[in-house]
Amino acid sequence: MASSCATTTSLWRFPSAVVLTGLAAGVTGWVFSHLLHVVERLAFGLTSGVFLQAVEDAPPWRRVMVLMLAGLIGGFSWFLLRRGGRAPVSVVDAVKGWRMPLLATFWHSTTQVVIVGLGASIGREVAPREMSAALSGLAADRLGLSIEDRRIIVACGAGAGLAAVYSIPLSGAVFALEVLLGKLSPRAVWPALAVSGIAVLVAHGWDRGEPFYTVPDLTPTASLVVWALIVGPMIGALGHWFNRLVVRCEHARPTDGWLLVWMPLTFTAIGALSIIVPSILGNGQSTAQSAFDATAIAPLAAIVAAKAVATLLTIRSGAWGGTLTPGLALGAGLGALTGLAWSMMWPGTAVAAFAFIGAAVFLGTSMHAPFTALVLLLEFTHQGSSVLVPTVLAIGGATAVVTWLRRRETRARE
Repeated sequence: MASSCATTTSLWRFPSAVVLTGLAAGVTGWVFSHLLHVVERLAFGLTSGVFLQAVEDAPPWRRVMVLMLAGLIGGFSWFLLRRGGRAPVSVVDAVKGWRMPLLATFWHSTTQVVIVGLGASIGREVAPREMSAALSGLAADRLGLSIEDRRIIVACGAGAGLAAVYSIPLSGAVFALEVLLGKLSPRAVWPALAVSGIAVLVAHGWDRGEPFYTVPDLTPTASLVVWALIVGPMIGALGHWFNRLVVRCEHARPTDGWLLVWMPLTFTAIGALSIIVPSILGNGQSTAQSAFDATAIAPLAAIVAAKAVATLLTIRSGAWGGTLTPGLALGAGLGALTGLAWSMMWPGTAVAAFAFIGAAVFLGTSMHAPFTALVLLLEFTHQGSSVLVPTVLAIGGATAVVTWLRRRETRARE
């Protein structure tokens, strides 16, 4: 753990750590984003356009072979990392004070980005968070920050890594405050905002790029409000149970020689499934976009079910990565599916509005971070301000239901 036992930090050291952390997170986000694009180009020939189009253009045998390769690379990489006694330190533990070994963290993070670029059905957002947290922890130690200031800087660095890779500065700051620090003190708020802003500036410049998801202008309706009140808590409960399944898969995944067997076999099976449902490959962007553009229930239901199975199997096979973008995709799919059914009874609302709210609700409950989820959707889509009322109502109802479920589960364990 961190050796610093001081309770205060000199005036110049903390701002210096803020600047250094922002720069490090920005460079990390830039490097990992470009690494992902290089791997996608080599794997599927993607040079421009969207990942799904490149996957659909690839012959079926190539999808299977690329996923098999991803399983082999991931299995051998994480087996060797574990065998060498270099088990990675999580961001949560790093915020608590544990040091993250740079080499092991870089190895662990790079493996995640490579397999996602090869089509693994898991998020890529954990990698930049881990590497940025490791670098910010190193900066904090070199500057001799106090224990509490080090904690703040590491959390801000992790949030800024997320911000830099997706160009979402506000989401990175909110993630650091809500998920990692759990507080809104002035001492934490200003560095969270500054670090994320610097990181995005370094990685992407001052211009806002294209939205991560293409969503039409959203229009509120009475139908959408009623749907949000009724269906929002249901989708929230599903997000909670999805999180429970993810945790079980994480605890059950192999860390020994079985990695060399289960991961290649599982990834090969997912590659075969992608012949029928190509949008399951990658971090979930394709699945979510399918939900925002959906016009029919049956095809979307197949995509959502396949994506959920592929993501859980990927984690269970031994892979590491995030569930942020897969969770967003599943939530958007559930929102679109229930919205399409709802519109048969009460028409007049665009399916994208249902998908937007479903994504925010499902992501908020699966991450236990409703504010982060809402801001993420706003920044990912560059839309949503017009439907904030039904969105907030849905998230509020879902959070209340999940709070009740968690208390009930706690009592049952006791």
